[in-house]
Amino acid sequence: MRRGVRIGVDPGDARIGVAKCDPSGILATPVETVRRGTGDLRRIHQITKAEEAIEVVMGLPRSLSGGEGPAALKTRQFAARLARRVAPVPVRLVDERLTTVTAEAMLRDQRKGAKRRAVVDQVAAVVILQQALDVERTTGQPPGETVQPDTPGEDEETHG
Repeated sequence: MRRGVRIGVDPGDARIGVAKCDPSGILATPVETVRRGTGDLRRIHQITKAEEAIEVVMGLPRSLSGGEGPAALKTRQFAARLARRVAPVPVRLVDERLTTVTAEAMLRDQRKGAKRRAVVDQVAAVVILQQALDVERTTGQPPGETVQPDTPGEDEETHG
């Protein structure tokens, strides 16, 4: 198991859940919910830098059959922009099937309304990161696939 903090990211259309793990890679914990839009990449970069993260692990939404639809394409594009922003820190995409469902189930009786939605995004990021840590601990290999950064102007971002 590699040593170092990892940042977990659960990108949504309105909010982005962010989590981190301890330097030993044992336990993922929530960090914050970032509003999607102007400044979102900048904020994730700030968190990554402040935590001295060795990588960012982002959930890739797939269908139950494993296929990729429009949501996966949007996530891949966002991941490429983030990879450019946080370079040289690598960004990895990992399968996130059912993580939001898991997060919702964990919070079902704890919070209501908008507060719950914001926390669900963080908990989903925790679930994504924890699964990635568990895979690496079991296999000895970093999970998922490494994202190649996009080039400036390729899919020019408005999010900064």
